[in-house]
Amino acid sequence: MRLDRRGFIAFMGASAAGLSARPARAQSGRAPRADDDAMLFDATKCIGCKNCVHACADANGLPRESTSGLWHDPTDLNAETKNIIMQFRGDDGRQSFVKRQCMHCIEPACTAACMIQALHKDENGVVVYDANRCIGCRYCQVACPFEVPKFQWGSNAAIIVKCEMCAHRVADGREPACCEVCPTHAVIYGPRDQLLADAHARIAAAPDRYEPSVYGEHEAGGTQVMYLSKKGVSFQELGLPALGPEAVPALSKKIQHTVYKGFIAPMAVYAGLVAAVFHARRKAPEAGGDA
Repeated sequence: MRLDRRGFIAFMGASAAGLSARPARAQSGRAPRADDDAMLFDATKCIGCKNCVHACADANGLPRESTSGLWHDPTDLNAETKNIIMQFRGDDGRQSFVKRQCMHCIEPACTAACMIQALHKDENGVVVYDANRCIGCRYCQVACPFEVPKFQWGSNAAIIVKCEMCAHRVADGREPACCEVCPTHAVIYGPRDQLLADAHARIAAAPDRYEPSVYGEHEAGGTQVMYLSKKGVSFQELGLPALGPEAVPALSKKIQHTVYKGFIAPMAVYAGLVAAVFHARRKAPEAGGDA
């Protein structure tokens, strides 16, 4: 169901009382499945070529950002970049590359924070974004433990930018662009259960090569983008946060029940602001582009 401004206001009014009696839950749309779409990144195979970064920009109609003036080399996720390669260098000579993008959590904090499901899980378990529903509250940015969603601050009709695992390509029977172009198969695409089994098989076959766990198997309730790291290079050194097995929305549920009492107060704020937000979006094309 697609909500416009009028529909959203009606939804807010009808939902406020009901939410006080219902527990908060992640807006996943369905229960997770073992064969949900997933990616596995193997840091021992990545050579830092950034082909995945270039392919992601081209596949998603994003500009190529250059900090050097020579090639596409963004230094962090931003409003025009959904996928980057970063490098870890230890003082003792250890080094490794790591790919950063949306983790597509099994129970996403961003979808739980998004009251009107602009961010939601599709039929493959991928966290996708509907700009027509978004009111620009940016709660998803605050909620995400991986600091992934980015807001287009420079646009009058701003949207949230994040990896959607090339859902448009997958719908056409292709794989995500980053996986398709990787020359060393450092990042691969497939069903989560198969990729997880593959990851553990790699660790068992070469324990001197890998750290002994798979990041994303349990962290934050599990993610659909998972990582293998080089032996002696921790996931935290690669920039991945140390998270327990509890899904982040479980914490937000506790907060809502004790502080917000079913999220009635935030919903009242939403209802007060949404008319102005949609009015600004409607007028954006008349304003002449970016602010």
